[in-house]
Amino acid sequence: MRMRRLRRTESLRALVRETSVEPGDLIYPLFLCPGEGVRRAVSSMPGVFNLSVDEAVREAEQAASLGVGGLLLFGLPDAKDDEGTGAWEDNGIVQQGLRALKASPASKKLVLVADVCLCEYTSHGHCGRIVETADGWTVANDPTLELLARTALSQAKAGADVVAPSDMMDGRVAAIRRALDAAGSNDTPILSYASKFASAFYGPFREAADSTPQFGDRKSYQMDGANLREAMREIDLDLAEGADMILMKPAMPYLDVIRAARERVGVPIGAYQVSGEYSMLQAAFEKGWLDRDRATLESLLGIRRAGADFIVTYFAKEAAKLLA
Repeated sequence: MRMRRLRRTESLRALVRETSVEPGDLIYPLFLCPGEGVRRAVSSMPGVFNLSVDEAVREAEQAASLGVGGLLLFGLPDAKDDEGTGAWEDNGIVQQGLRALKASPASKKLVLVADVCLCEYTSHGHCGRIVETADGWTVANDPTLELLARTALSQAKAGADVVAPSDMMDGRVAAIRRALDAAGSNDTPILSYASKFASAFYGPFREAADSTPQFGDRKSYQMDGANLREAMREIDLDLAEGADMILMKPAMPYLDVIRAARERVGVPIGAYQVSGEYSMLQAAFEKGWLDRDRATLESLLGIRRAGADFIVTYFAKEAAKLLA
């Protein structure tokens, strides 16, 4: 037996290839900010920008022309407060972006996913309502659910094809599903960040989204990176509450979690190649330590091989061009 026989030519390798990445498997994150003609570089994420709505529409049109599957929208509001009211305002930045994108021909080719969280909108940078406790403070779980449901409903009304809660509050999927159904948005799917780990790899994102906690950290609600079995319980609970799809975050350090989820459930699974993964590769590219094109595609292929049906990645446009 000679395994190399089927590796001899590119056409043979392509014929027997087990895993592939297509542009339609990719979701491109965008950070929306107030203003017009704004394209502000994120210093820790080369090639990533805070975009005004008009610039975001241009990005969407480019992504659609390349065959990218969808967009994941985050917002930087005009102002912040303790409860993150900008997250659910009818004229909030993501809501403005959704309406503008829906009016664009690009929206016919793209799935518009709205991130449901409060950290970009709260003055304290946490993902929910803060209350004082005997130990100091905590993010109050149940009072936060109403705010998340209000946010998801506002986004669905503005045109989101999918809402994606990323806060990691217990019971958020059920609260969002009830609110959507009660308002007649029962066809809006929920993509739950079912296992979102407290990770060092989120650092550059917090610059892009201006969402760094002003005190403490998020370890009391995001998952402990050591716990695979707990991640499976989180997935089971979110699906039981009505999630239609699940998203794993981060991707590269948690490929085993993606694989375990793939073997456990039959729903569509996405993985988020997060900011730290992207910036780490970009730094190696700038140093000339890695081949840019090959490493970009190989990093995505590994996530797909682990079991992800789709990938949220800042490389979406670049990878789509390489795959064309």
